[in-house]
Amino acid sequence: MTLIPGDGIGPEVAEAARLVLDAADVGIEWIEMPAGAGALDTHGALLPDETVDAIRSCRVAIKGPITTPVGTGFRSVNVALRQGLDLFAAVRPARSLPGVPTRHDDVDLVIVRENTEDLYQGIEFERGSEDTAALKRQLHDVGGLELLDDAGITLKPISIMGAHRIVRFAFEYARSHRRKHVTVGHKANVMRYSDGIFLEAAIEDAKTFPDIDWDEIQIDHLSSRLARKPEDFDVLLLPNLYGDIISDLCAGLVGGLGLIPGANIGWEYAVFEAVHGSAPDIAGKGVADPVAMILSGAMLLRHIGEIDAAENVEWGVDETLRKQEVRTPDLGGTATTMAFAEAIAAEAVAWEHGPS
Repeated sequence: MTLIPGDGIGPEVAEAARLVLDAADVGIEWIEMPAGAGALDTHGALLPDETVDAIRSCRVAIKGPITTPVGTGFRSVNVALRQGLDLFAAVRPARSLPGVPTRHDDVDLVIVRENTEDLYQGIEFERGSEDTAALKRQLHDVGGLELLDDAGITLKPISIMGAHRIVRFAFEYARSHRRKHVTVGHKANVMRYSDGIFLEAAIEDAKTFPDIDWDEIQIDHLSSRLARKPEDFDVLLLPNLYGDIISDLCAGLVGGLGLIPGANIGWEYAVFEAVHGSAPDIAGKGVADPVAMILSGAMLLRHIGEIDAAENVEWGVDETLRKQEVRTPDLGGTATTMAFAEAIAAEAVAWEHGPS
């Protein structure tokens, strides 16, 4: 497996996840590779070619949070990985965890987000540039559209191919993970030619999954319902921008980004990640919560077919949180990152050898 520690608290939570995954004892050989602000200093690039090559070789990677320098013009490592490896599906489970008090205690859903198209494809035209002026003239000539002179422009492409493959991925994910219902979020009533394609793909492809129930909902209505009754939902299928926002909303429902795993998956490669930030203010203090990174590791194990090991790791997290004896400061405890990871590993191993 390729291991990318990342920046800030990344190396600490990566070490914690490595400890727990090693305790799962499935014979992982780690190849540690750089990416992020640290890699820029040591290798002259945020995402060195050798790191991408390692992922292509292993086909599976897990990474800690990455810092993209602000105001420097550097491309996000996360976006570069998604587009360079065609990781078109972002998968983020959100479930209520024992011992973590929240407003809702019975959340168990998965967000599947299209990961490479939509507004995040990065097709932008800067305010006042010659390219923007040329585009505005074309929009006027073709459609009679008038845009303000001081407007910047971002395009929102959603392709038929891209929509069909994420729809099929979501329904296949639901089937293979014993989920029963897919809800498709969109705003096709306003964006008929982009979100409309997304919805049309869902309508067509859902016919080939008769064992999976599904419905569609406008994104604003979905947001309202999630805030009130998130337990009503199972799998949420969303275009890129909506998926990014709703993923964080759902993280908030179950305790925050520090507890949420994530994955970026394509037909050939998969990169698992803690989706929270690099938290430079607490880096090096040994107090970062490793749960998101550890649960991302459990997703990795499940992805490669090590189902029992994944369940052991998830049990270790749940049981450690349930006992409330060892936890990091963000959860009201005093434990260090590694002490928390050691407790989780011990619970996982105990479960593997026969729960009491």
